[in-house]
Amino acid sequence: MPALSMFFGIIVRMQSENGGKHNKPHIHALYGDNEIVVGIDGEVLEGDFPNKQMKLLLAWIAIHEDELKANWELLCNGDGYFKIEPLR
Repeated sequence: MPALSMFFGIIVRMQSENGGKHNKPHIHALYGDNEIVVGIDGEVLEGDFPNKQMKLLLAWIAIHEDELKANWELLCNGDGYFKIEPLR
């Protein structure tokens, strides 16, 4: 699963899931032992995150929504992906 971005100890990944488990564009994020799956619309689909890291992740998703949608399309079409700027 490609890593799209890394910031403040959070690793954000995305993979193609045509007909997959969640049936909507989403990301997987890791922070320590925590893993969460969040829709590009901000809906938590699975898992949990510490409150502070969740706020950072949701802010990053909101800022990069268009880039996340573009990456989702690329991955679903088998065309690769591109990195997205981290929070600074």
